[in-house]
Amino acid sequence: MKLRIAVPVLLVVVVYIAGCTPVDEREPQAAGQSAQSFEKEIKKTVRLNYLLYLPPGHQDAKAKWPLMLFLHGAGERGSDLEKVKVHGPPKLIAKEGKTFPFVIVSPQCPEDGWWPGELQLDALDGLLDDVVSRYRIDKDRIYVTGLSMGGFGTWQLAFRYPGRFAALAPICGRGDPKKVDRIKHVPVWVFHGAKDKTVPLKDSQEMVDALKKAGADPKFTVYPDADHDSWTATYNDPAFYEWLLAQRRGANQR
Repeated sequence: MKLRIAVPVLLVVVVYIAGCTPVDEREPQAAGQSAQSFEKEIKKTVRLNYLLYLPPGHQDAKAKWPLMLFLHGAGERGSDLEKVKVHGPPKLIAKEGKTFPFVIVSPQCPEDGWWPGELQLDALDGLLDDVVSRYRIDKDRIYVTGLSMGGFGTWQLAFRYPGRFAALAPICGRGDPKKVDRIKHVPVWVFHGAKDKTVPLKDSQEMVDALKKAGADPKFTVYPDADHDSWTATYNDPAFYEWLLAQRRGANQR
C-alpha cells in the first residue's frame, strides 16, 4: 500500500472576536475612559496539502480504522509533499514499503506557518473532521504524533482540542506545563534525545513532571546517545505502534 497524495482541502475557519452593539441600542455614556468589548464573525479559508495512507483492507464496509495524525518538523514546510516523506511514517511507507494498521494523515505546514499557530491548529482540526467524514474512522482511536516542530504542534493541538485524541506522542517537542490539566486524562508517551542541542531535554522533562503532578501517568523514553533525531528510533519501534493501538478515548472525553 503506497501513500496517496490527497487533493488539498480548503477549510473555512470561523474566528470570533468578542461583542458589537449598534449605536442606537447603546446606553448613553459619560465622558472618560471605560471598558468595552467588540464582536464580529470573521471567516478565513485555509489550505492544507497532505499525504493520505489507507491500509490494506480499508474498503471493508464493516471495519472502522484508527487514525494517526503525523506532524512533520520545521524543515519539511512548504508546498512540495515529497519533503513530508523525509521522516517518520511517510518515509517508512514511501521508501521501505512498510504497511500500517492505521489510516495515516500527514499534512504539510505552509512555508511561513508554524504547527503551534492558532490558524494551523484550527486547520488541522478541520482536516481531521474532513477525513473522518469521508472514511470509516474509529473516532475513539485518533492519535497525534509529531517530531520537533511537530512535537510542539502535538502538545498544542491536544491543549486546544483536549477531547479529540486517544493518545499523544510528542517527540523532542515543547509544551506549556501550565496547561497539562487539560490533557491529564489522555495517555501520553514522550520521546527525547539526552544530547539534543536544538530542543533541550528539559523541555520534555518539564511536561512529564507537570503531568505526573497533575495525576497523570505519562511514559517517557530518553535516548541517552541521541541528539535532536530521537524520531528515527521511535518510529522504527513496533512497540510504539502497539502502544498506540491499545489506547482508546475514554468515557470522560467528547
